[in-house]
This record gives sequence, structure tokens and C-alpha cells, in this order.
Amino acid sequence: MSLTIGQQAPQFTLVSSALKEVSLADFKGRKVVLHFFPFAFTGVCTTQLCTMRDNFGYYDGLNATILGISVDSPFTLAKFKEENNYQFELLSDFNKEVSTAYGAIYEQFVLGLKGVAKRAAFVIDEEQKIIYAEVLEVATDLPDFNAIAEKVK
Repeated sequence: MSLTIGQQAPQFTLVSSALKEVSLADFKGRKVVLHFFPFAFTGVCTTQLCTMRDNFGYYDGLNATILGISVDSPFTLAKFKEENNYQFELLSDFNKEVSTAYGAIYEQFVLGLKGVAKRAAFVIDEEQKIIYAEVLEVATDLPDFNAIAEKVK
């Protein structure tokens, strides 16, 4: 099931790297950039999130929130966030419900691992409708950061 532009974003509540519950509904009235990524501490995932980290200033004053989501545990994500100085929350979709709701999940991944988040990016507007959706089939591909930035602006 894939999400389409203009559709309401599936609501969720996940545990963050700070071990707090974070809900999509908390950000109503702001734009939200969701980045799904397969695993913390892997090269391409680090590149994906470091690009957002290094361009974080761009989102200042644009009334936008960035959230990273993977199926890693909150404890792993806390270490990943700390080591890379990410200024945004990382959320644990350990039970794979949100990745599934957003159509961003591999049934089968490398090494026989099942239920891993695909690399994907979504932009959700102030009314919590999807205005940008990109789900990558190839884990080494990166989302279109310029297109994301355009949608947020």
C-alpha cells in the first residue's frame, strides 16, 4: 500500500531516542519531514541523516520539524544521535507498525533480515496531509533533498 499526495498522513506515536513518546499529532500546525532509514550506524543512513543535520539551518524559521524513523531500538538510536550530533529526534519503530503504514518496509532485507524500514522521505503539511512522498527500493539510493526542501519552503 503506498501513500499518495493529498492523503492524510497515518497517525503514530513512537518512543524517541530520549525515551519519550512522540506523536505526529504533536506537530499539527507545523510541517513535518519524516525520514525512514534501514539501520543506525550504516554508511548510507548516516549520510542521509547527516545531510539533514548539516542543512538543519535551512529549516530554521520554516516552521518545520524533522523526524528520523528506523526499526532500531530507542537505545541504539540514542547512541547514533549522540555520536552524530543530530539536532532532531530519532524515533524507534521497533514494532514496524509505522514503516508498514507508510509503505516503507522491506519484507526481506539483506542477510535474511525481515521487516526493515526502507529508505524513504515524506513531507507532511500543517493539516497533516502528505505533500511529498518518496520510497526508495534500493537501500543505497538517497532521497531527493532538494525536492524535500522545496516542499517545506
